[in-house]
Amino acid sequence: MTRAAPEPRRERARDAAVLVAGWVALLWVLEIIDAISGHALDTYGISPREFGELRDVVPAAFLHFGFDHLAANSLPLLVMGFLAALSGIRRFLSVAAVITLVSGLGVWLTAPANSTTAGASGVVFGLFGYLVLRGFVDRRIGDVLVGLLVGAVYGSILWGVLPTATGVSWQGHLFGLIGGVTAAVVFRRTPDRLA
Repeated sequence: MTRAAPEPRRERARDAAVLVAGWVALLWVLEIIDAISGHALDTYGISPREFGELRDVVPAAFLHFGFDHLAANSLPLLVMGFLAALSGIRRFLSVAAVITLVSGLGVWLTAPANSTTAGASGVVFGLFGYLVLRGFVDRRIGDVLVGLLVGAVYGSILWGVLPTATGVSWQGHLFGLIGGVTAAVVFRRTPDRLA
C-alpha cells in the first residue's frame, strides 16, 4: 500500500514550525546556560564602535539579559518567524541573516558608549517590517493580507523604534526594522522566482 506524498503546503508549514520552534528553543537553552554560568555569555553582546566587537553582531541576536527579556521576544518571534518561514526555509534564512546583520551593525554604529546590547528584539522588529512589506513588494494578495494582520496585531511595537525607554535598545529595534524592509525588497519574488 502506498501513501500519497504530503501536500507541499503541509510540508512547508511543518518545516517552518520545526525551524522556528527549534530557534526559540535554542534561545532558551542559551539563556539557561548563561544563568548557570553566572551570565558569562552576556560578554557576547555588542559594545559599540570597538572593532573587536564586530564578531559579536551575530551572537548578540541569540542572547538575552534574563528570562523576562527572552520571554518578551519569544512569542512574537514564534508567530512572525513562522509566518515568514512559510515562504520557504532558504528565503527565511536569508531574510533572518540580513535582519541580524543590519540590526547588529546599526547597534554597533549608533548605541551609546559603554553599553552592551543583546537580544532577538532586532530580529522581531525586522520580521515585522518584512512581513508588512513583503506582500506589497511581491504583489501577492495573500501576503498583503498577512502583512495587514501582522500590522494590526503587532503594530504597537513601532513605538519601540523611538528612544522612549531607558535601557532599551531602540537602535536595535530601528535597524532591525530597516533590515526587514531591506530584506523584503532584496528577496522579493519575481515572476521567474516564485518558489
